Amino acid sequence: MALLAVENVTRRFGGIVALADVSLALEPGEIGGLIGPNGAGKTTLFNVITRLYKPDSGRVAFDGRNLLRVQAHRIVRLGVARTFQNVALFPTMTVVENVLVGAHSRWRPFANRRIESQVRETLEYLSLVDVADRVAAGLPFGTLKRVEIARALAARPRLLLLDEPAGGLNHEEVSDLGALIRQIRDEHELTILLVEHHMNLVMSVCDRVHVLNFGSKIAEGTPDEVRADPEVIEAYLGTEGRAA
Repeated sequence: MALLAVENVTRRFGGIVALADVSLALEPGEIGGLIGPNGAGKTTLFNVITRLYKPDSGRVAFDGRNLLRVQAHRIVRLGVARTFQNVALFPTMTVVENVLVGAHSRWRPFANRRIESQVRETLEYLSLVDVADRVAAGLPFGTLKRVEIARALAARPRLLLLDEPAGGLNHEEVSDLGALIRQIRDEHELTILLVEHHMNLVMSVCDRVHVLNFGSKIAEGTPDEVRADPEVIEAYLGTEGRAA
């Protein structure tokens, strides 16, 4: 059974159809890619999955449970965590304080010692110990991206949604990120859905790729299948993306 199942989801904003009858599924342990032009509906789909938006129609299930019947603040406790397209950290809080926010969203208040130990382990895992006590404001952008991932991992999710984690990173940082995503999947036994414009990253780490265009799903398949799909090439990849 799929861990995540999005079934015929439609979401409108006034006269704009952001998602039109979109379906996709992720198997346990899979790294799925979600690509498409700006405005295709990728982040909107993330917001529907995490209950920031309510769809006009359709169903979203996590491990067989209908997420649309779950209150938004309980999504993390079910095992779904995410990062954001624009870094959404508290700039005046330290790195460890930001990550504690993620941990507290999952654990009960009486588990403070366990939470603190878990957060320190997560910071060490992501090579963030040296900046643990520094405020987020002023840290390099690549470091802030890792802090966001740390905050998500601190909630001990089973499904991790990464919204453009490579945005603003240099070539070396993108390469390191690809290795990190695979490592997180393998060592934490996670399922990951990745929204990303960096095609080399998507094609190198994803098991399957789903393609949106103007709110509709136009393709799904392995990276090689999607890269060779004429409709995907025309709508998004172009000849350069095809050769990547």
